[in-house]
Amino acid sequence: MKKNRTRIGSSGTDVLYDAVNTTLLVLVFIVIAYPLYFLILASFSDPSDVTAGRVWLFPKGVTLNSYQKVLEFTILWVGYRNTAIYTLLSTAIGVTVTMLTAYPLSIPNLPGKRWIMLLFVFTMFFNGGLVPTYITVQALKLTNTPTIVIILGCFSVYNLIITRTFLQRSIPQDMYEAAEIDGAGYGRRFLNIVLPLSKPILAVLVIYIAVWQWNSYFTALVYLSDRKLITLQLVLREILTSQQQLMQQLQDGAMDQDMEKATKLAESIKYAIVIVSSLPIMCLYPFMQKYFAKGLFIGAMKG
Repeated sequence: MKKNRTRIGSSGTDVLYDAVNTTLLVLVFIVIAYPLYFLILASFSDPSDVTAGRVWLFPKGVTLNSYQKVLEFTILWVGYRNTAIYTLLSTAIGVTVTMLTAYPLSIPNLPGKRWIMLLFVFTMFFNGGLVPTYITVQALKLTNTPTIVIILGCFSVYNLIITRTFLQRSIPQDMYEAAEIDGAGYGRRFLNIVLPLSKPILAVLVIYIAVWQWNSYFTALVYLSDRKLITLQLVLREILTSQQQLMQQLQDGAMDQDMEKATKLAESIKYAIVIVSSLPIMCLYPFMQKYFAKGLFIGAMKG
């Protein structure tokens, strides 16, 4: 019997499938991972080598000049601090509101549940637009305040749908009924049953909301004017703009050699900016990976 199992497990069809599947997965991984790997190499390499196309697998002429130039901008740390605060608060509020909304919508006997979900889904396709939103925010006196950056967009109907689906499919109804028999109300069931069993979907929500808020650019651009409240993305935009202005000044009155050097350094700084702005989010993924795939898969299944 043992020999038969070994023979079946190593059949030609299985070997071919494993080989094709492994090859495709490796190719997909390379296509996705290499651009990020190249950004890291280019940010540490000599700008001349990067421009000449000599950087492929390993850095050439290792230098930290690009990072040094980026870190010379003192406003960068202000943007980092503000964005970190906005991201933490927005993520906490978004996860809390999403869970508190999805939990009752996952209860089968909730009156009017279908119509409530239709109202939520309606907002995915139709909204007031930028001008009415700005007028509303201005009337509420939230312009040029951290509050608008934190709350605007922290709740997503898409996140609500996958969270509700996860709760419906992952938490047995029998557990609710047993808790009800023991005298537990809806709040006790949420705290003692739903939250402990919702780690995968919580990881999905944290990553989705945190990544969106960290990369958010348009909200701060429209509603913030105080430089004390500036976000990291706006700071990086200023850095790129200042580099372009420097290149324009050199082009107008400097030597060709200086112009070429400045152009190469500006390109290297762009790579460093991408790494600096993405590093915190990249550090977040390894801690959430354990639950992320499971939560996203179950939450995306129709149920």
